[in-house]
This record gives sequence, structure tokens and C-alpha cells, in this order.
Amino acid sequence: MAMALAHALELPGKLRLGREDYFVVQRIYYPGFTIGGGIAEVGGIVATLVLMLTSSGPVRFWLVAGALVALLAMQLVFWLMTQPINKHWLQEVELTAPAKRFFATEGSGGAPTMPTEEWTALRNRWELSHVIRAALAMLSLILLTTAIAIPGA
Repeated sequence: MAMALAHALELPGKLRLGREDYFVVQRIYYPGFTIGGGIAEVGGIVATLVLMLTSSGPVRFWLVAGALVALLAMQLVFWLMTQPINKHWLQEVELTAPAKRFFATEGSGGAPTMPTEEWTALRNRWELSHVIRAALAMLSLILLTTAIAIPGA
């Protein structure tokens, strides 16, 4: 949840940035957020699945199942809303071989040729996707906490 929430909390400041400054700031995320975030999110899904499969009682099972659904929905938001924009923005950025495979950036135009209108629409969609992901992460955490806190559920 921490990384999703971090993206959402910086929204007001990032919306004040101009196009060039925004892209400078964006590029600092990709190494750490991609590797660390990807590992953490996959680990969270696996751990939640294991917790669901070993839950005692129907209330706890369904609370954990709801948390798992929220984590999976976070992935859908990433792959359907965030990743296409990442791919577009990183086309002209020098990336390592694994990053090139992950972002699949080879073969088309990049951010420097984008009209201003397209840039702001993509920025707003990218930022919105992170607010949605943060809300889903919070929901998952609340459901997991409730499942653990309810005695004998």
C-alpha cells in the first residue's frame, strides 16, 4: 500500500509542474517503483491468497477474499490504465534490457513529440490510476486488518 499511497499523495504537487519538469520527476520513479513495487505487489497477492486458503471461519475467509480481489483490481488498473502510458512515455528513454522488455518501448514515437493536450490527458489518466490503486490498496489493508482483528471469525 505504501507505494500506491505515495503516488497518490504527491498528486497536488505534481499537477503544478510544467511538462518538462513533470517528465524529469516521472523518470526518477521507474527503477525503484518498478522493481521494488512489482516484487512487493506480487508477494502481497501470494501472501493474501495463502491467508485466504488457510482462513478459519467464513467471515474471515470472505474478508480476506475481498482483500485479494482489491489487490487483483489494483493489477488491472495498472495494466489497463498505467502501463500503456508508461510505455508511451518511456519510448525515447534509455532503458536497461529488462526494463525495455517490461515496458515494451521499442518501435514507436515518444513523449517529446506529444501535443500539449495529449500530454495533460495522459498525465491526468496516469495520476488518476494511482489514486484508484491507492484506494484499492487501502481497502485491501482494511479488509485484512478486520479479518485478523475479529476473534474467531
